[in-house]
Amino acid sequence: MGVELCAELARRGYEVRGFERKALDICDGEKVERALAEFDPWAVFNAAAYNQVDVAEREPLAAYEANALGVRNIALGCRQNDARLVHFSTDYVFDGRLGRPYVETDPTHPLGAYAVSKLAGELYVQAYLQRPLIVRTSGVFGSGGLRTARGNFPELMLRLAREGKPIRVVEDHIASPTYAPLLASRSIDLLERDLEGIFHIGGGQPISWFEFAKLIFEKAGVAANLTATNEREYRTAANRPKFSALENARLRAYEIAAMPALGDAVGEYFAARSKFTG
Repeated sequence: MGVELCAELARRGYEVRGFERKALDICDGEKVERALAEFDPWAVFNAAAYNQVDVAEREPLAAYEANALGVRNIALGCRQNDARLVHFSTDYVFDGRLGRPYVETDPTHPLGAYAVSKLAGELYVQAYLQRPLIVRTSGVFGSGGLRTARGNFPELMLRLAREGKPIRVVEDHIASPTYAPLLASRSIDLLERDLEGIFHIGGGQPISWFEFAKLIFEKAGVAANLTATNEREYRTAANRPKFSALENARLRAYEIAAMPALGDAVGEYFAARSKFTG
């Protein structure tokens, strides 16, 4: 997300300063305060997160420090500098039991340490700032994943296919995979419209992770040994919401451009990817 935000903001003519973790650890409140005071920004986008959902069950404090207390540091810094804050949260603040895509007014119910920490971050933002923007999203993928060790879901699928390994993906968990450049663009649109509060920006459709994997291989033109599994067969340390797709209700209400169909977004991803991979 950080890569795409910096690129889109620069394209729109903004002066941008991006901080990687090694340059600015948001868990260090004094460093956050100094950085914001030095730059004196009009707006701050927080795309930093601890998102190792299963590992968070073993180290909940690390998740809480980054996703809650680190966010509190940023919110305090924004308050001191009169800066708008755009903070990115997650579909995991919901328990997935509603049976339909979630709208912004649906009650939250986190299921694990990661989800609790992300909801706490939302609450800190709302506690310290009068007009924050909180953007909940789902399954983000973009070309920035080519530059990181953990990658993203499409890259994981392609790596497993190259290795010739059997690939098993759950078919009973539904989300809204979201293309990062479009998420960045819509988020900046919200800020430029001077909007506030919680917005959902999910991909173009609810889809299971198994069907998403099939779509990735189809768009990539890659044959893979892909089979469906389910939650019972594929146990994980963390509980995950089974149907956490997001309904972009407030985007529509404010006539922000709709997200395209997921197939189109995946096609855009592979077109952009080719520029990095040749």
